[in-house]
Amino acid sequence: MTEKLDFEKALKKLEMIVKQLEENDLPLEETLKTFEQGINLSRYLAKCLDKAEKRIQQLSRDENDEPMLKAWEGDSEDL
Repeated sequence: MTEKLDFEKALKKLEMIVKQLEENDLPLEETLKTFEQGINLSRYLAKCLDKAEKRIQQLSRDENDEPMLKAWEGDSEDL
């Protein structure tokens, strides 16, 4: 992945890859290449989410300017 993708573009690209793989119309070699691209995008997206989470934690402070960490209480589908 030589080009730098923002989160939304990377997510859309991953969704397209998943759809391609679900359709099962690709030859084996192309399927493997597409799967590898999907794995790389998935890792990139996970890193983006980790970075965003750390940034939110840095920005979350209480009235004493102390870090205030609160666990996410929503369902993972709420993200």
